[in-house]
Amino acid sequence: MITQELQDTYPATMRVVSVKVRDRGEVKKMGAGDAVLRAGDYVMLEVGRDLTYGLVYTEPQPMPFIPPMRVMKSILRKATASDTAIIARHEQIAKEGMAYCRERAAFFGLDMKMVEVFCSFQRREITFVYTSEERVDFRQLVKDLARRFGGRIEMRHIGPREEARRLGGVDTCGLVLCCATFLTDFTPVSVRKARDLDPSLSESRLIGLCGRLKCCLMFEAQGETSSPQGLIHPTHPSGSTRPI
Repeated sequence: MITQELQDTYPATMRVVSVKVRDRGEVKKMGAGDAVLRAGDYVMLEVGRDLTYGLVYTEPQPMPFIPPMRVMKSILRKATASDTAIIARHEQIAKEGMAYCRERAAFFGLDMKMVEVFCSFQRREITFVYTSEERVDFRQLVKDLARRFGGRIEMRHIGPREEARRLGGVDTCGLVLCCATFLTDFTPVSVRKARDLDPSLSESRLIGLCGRLKCCLMFEAQGETSSPQGLIHPTHPSGSTRPI
């Protein structure tokens, strides 16, 4: 009955394209709709309720639809010539903004690590994404950034997990980070719980690239019969499980 309802509600296949958001981090699978796309094309996306762009890495391919795909995001459209011109300008501003922000942060003695700089398509705003272990007083820095680039300046602090998700990477298991590919929600696992799973595990095998407990520990904690909340697939997109 449920299978029949899914067949009536969702298509049998779905066109999926590989995209890097703002050409950073790991390649993500997104719905392509009916758009005609080739590798190297820019596409417009909605990320965090704001309009931004992505770069196509592989052409759209039809894939059998499976229920978890209903949460897969789709591109908005292929970028127009006007969009592409704006993207080029934003990329230049982001490059200059990263260098200038690092320079001024060092001048003011601010302990912060720059992760990304990007511009908004919908308003005159530049977002500076950073990590820091301590509270940062960036009031003077913001004044300098606003004077240099104009518009509204947003300083966005993120944690180590979010940094890893944005930048991507390969963990000790040999697979691309869960958080950078298919993981959409994180269920915390305590150190005690991780030790209970396997007391023989060393600390180096429990800690991920972000310096925090590995996301894949929750697979073990929740068992093979239940899927972690928010996952598109209970295993890595490659089809492999995540060995600890």
